[in-house]
Amino acid sequence: MKMKQWLWMGALLWLVSCSKSDTPGPDPVIIPPIPHVPSDTLVMSVIDDDINAFISKHNVPGLSLAIVKDGKLVYAKGYGYGDKETSQKVTTISQFRLASLSKWITSATIMRLIDQGRLSFNEKVFGPGSVLGTDFGTSPYAGNINNITVEQLLHHTGGGWGNSSNDPMFREAQLNSDDLLSFVLDNRPLSSTPGTQLDYSNIGYFILSHIIQKITNQDYQRYVTDTILKPMGITDMTMAATSLSGRKPNEVKYYGTSPYNYGEGTIARSMGAGGWLGTTTDLMRFIVRVDGSNTVPDIISSSTLALMSSRTAASGGYACGFMVSSNGNWYHGGTYNGSRNWMVKTATGFAWAILINTTASSTAFNTDLDRLVWPAVNNPSTPWPDRDLF
Repeated sequence: MKMKQWLWMGALLWLVSCSKSDTPGPDPVIIPPIPHVPSDTLVMSVIDDDINAFISKHNVPGLSLAIVKDGKLVYAKGYGYGDKETSQKVTTISQFRLASLSKWITSATIMRLIDQGRLSFNEKVFGPGSVLGTDFGTSPYAGNINNITVEQLLHHTGGGWGNSSNDPMFREAQLNSDDLLSFVLDNRPLSSTPGTQLDYSNIGYFILSHIIQKITNQDYQRYVTDTILKPMGITDMTMAATSLSGRKPNEVKYYGTSPYNYGEGTIARSMGAGGWLGTTTDLMRFIVRVDGSNTVPDIISSSTLALMSSRTAASGGYACGFMVSSNGNWYHGGTYNGSRNWMVKTATGFAWAILINTTASSTAFNTDLDRLVWPAVNNPSTPWPDRDLF
């Protein structure tokens, strides 16, 4: 038995030495950490008391939380119920619709392509000689569509198709992804000159997903999974279903006003705008690889990360896939009927994600959600666990 153990250990050491001797190239493969499911038995009253008070105050069925400090996963826990009818509790492997947190992932993928020299930040998107050329809709395009750039879509300044101009992302359910983009180009004119006005746009990130497909000649989900997520150690993220019947094995059930009333397939069809399904731990594995710190190797160069976190006069607080505060914190939310999410990366080495299986019920709900975790992060006496749960 001992001889077998020594042989096994020798083989393992040989594999490790081989991985270390690989010659680094322009697009290195990041060796993921050993997958680990963090414990739900951690107790930190400075966090738990505030979470439980929030759940009680706002009648939240279930919530998942994960916190990173200096590149290490120091806290991960589920609260309440993923399925009230069966009394199934939220755990650290419970999956939620990520909604607009998906945009952060899409932005990172675009930035990776920029790093590789396969795409330009200021490249035109539509029209002759552009990224997508005349693949969709009827050319020549109306108005200023030919002037839209990748940068403008990332910053939500593409000139239209936003929340203020009847965003059709979750309408026209009968259309597939390609046909929806053609429909938008032919039937929804821009409302402003590209680059001049902020208008938060799901369609913008839907178009960025098509750009990823065009450049890589691969399906959006497959490319992001294989080249972005898996190298980070994220193996179970997928596209979310629209209907209750499509609920995944570890997915929570959603509550609130009409959480399953979207047109069949429209959530997955949104791809990089709001299609991903995942856990809070998934999000933390992602954020430590794109946060610009030196604690864990990033998948994007520092110069391209500077583009990713840049803002323009027109975009205001919006960077590329997330917002940036005046003191350098990155943050973004996500909302569907039955879902409310929040992710933060601070300038002081912390990051956290909160996923909830119900809709925000009031302005106070969102205010209280934003305030969660900050008391623990801002208190120098908080007893953070001295271990890495990744």
